[in-house]
Amino acid sequence: MALGADEIADIEQELGSFDDVSQAYAALRQRYPHLSWIRCDASDLTEIPFCSIRQFDLHLLDSADHCARITDDPTRATGIVLAKRAAEL
Repeated sequence: MALGADEIADIEQELGSFDDVSQAYAALRQRYPHLSWIRCDASDLTEIPFCSIRQFDLHLLDSADHCARITDDPTRATGIVLAKRAAEL
C-alpha cells in the first residue's frame, strides 16, 4: 500500500509531538497498522532520510519485491524506518 501525501503529513505532525523514540514508535504503529515499522539509531543508516522531524529521521521502506530496501518514492513505500539521531551537544 502506497503512502499518500496526507498520511506523510500526518505522520510528520504526529512525530513532532514526541521526544521519546519508544513512545513515537508505539503510537505510530498503533495508528498505522497497515505499514511495517522499524526503529533504529540514525547512525545505523547511510541513506539520506526522506525527511527529518526534530530528532527523528524518517526513511521510507519498500518491501514489495523480494528484498526490503529504502526508497524515496512514497508510492513504493510499504513501511517506515524511524531513526533517532543522537542528541546534539
